Amino acid sequence: MKKAFYIIIALLLCCCASDNATVTPADAFIRAADMSYLPLIESEGTIYKHNNSAEDPILTLKNAGCNTIRIRLWKNPSDSHSGFTEVKNFAQRVKNAGLKVWLTVHYSDTWADPGNQTKPAAWQSMDFNSLKSAVADYTNQIMTEINPDIIQIGNETNDGMLWPEGKLSVNESQYLQLVTAATTAVRNKSATAKIMLHFAGIADSDWFFSKVAAIDYDYIGLSYYPIYHGKSLTDLQNKMNSLGELYHKKVMIAETSYPFTFGYNDYTNNVVGLQSQIISTYPATNDGQKAFLTAIKNTAKQSSQGIGFCYWGAEWIAFRGPTATNGSPWENQALWDFTNNALPAIDAFNE
Repeated sequence: MKKAFYIIIALLLCCCASDNATVTPADAFIRAADMSYLPLIESEGTIYKHNNSAEDPILTLKNAGCNTIRIRLWKNPSDSHSGFTEVKNFAQRVKNAGLKVWLTVHYSDTWADPGNQTKPAAWQSMDFNSLKSAVADYTNQIMTEINPDIIQIGNETNDGMLWPEGKLSVNESQYLQLVTAATTAVRNKSATAKIMLHFAGIADSDWFFSKVAAIDYDYIGLSYYPIYHGKSLTDLQNKMNSLGELYHKKVMIAETSYPFTFGYNDYTNNVVGLQSQIISTYPATNDGQKAFLTAIKNTAKQSSQGIGFCYWGAEWIAFRGPTATNGSPWENQALWDFTNNALPAIDAFNE
């Protein structure tokens, strides 16, 4: 009897060990920066610095604790920047540095956002079935040649993508078919890549994510900018909790940024420049920017479903000089200052 007891215990331990071996480890917390303009800015001769010495900005971020670089991808942009070849090369640079690659696939030749979801010119005359095939083939190419760790199906797709066919409020079924064509292509190529669906803001996010509930994806992505989406980090965290728990998804603060000054370093109008546009607790100073980004990190960490955050426009300094009218509207929100030196806010990436 005693021998039989030990045999049973041994079998149970063996089964438990087998079960444990198949458990997928928890996703690592993502500390990301969007650096999409970096190839363009570097091509015009700009040098980034850390502690007043020239340094590869990817290395600066990595050493600060950043573990993922977000890169936008446009289909056929007019100047090739953010196009397939540039992004493929940039993604390899990021991988070589030991960081994860997060691709934001706009499915457009230019910016896609809540008010603009223009089909690539090459797809304009396609019927719907051909459009679905094009989405699948393009996504397959992305996975084959770039193979990102995270792939975002569309950018700020509050009302779908690839308009008019994929406009969610008008053609719900068609939008879902287009997204499914993309997600299926991803799953067919990779067992590890994470798929994100992305909504700009907090308001109406419940409506969007209820529509995509049947889609096979991993991460909910939310943009959060105080100027556009309210000034309560508590509201942001509550929304992350409710969406994640309802749909059983991890939730990412996929875009955020904050000014370190209200000053400017070129003659391109800045997006943020007034006290009324920011959170009073976090002034537009070096320390205020760092405190805001640290609070964003903590908001994601303390959310029941939070999986990470991403700082947008980190690299978008005034790279064309002080007189440029086609420079950067974001230089006072970058993570490098007006002398191109890394700001204290990069410390917020520390694990």
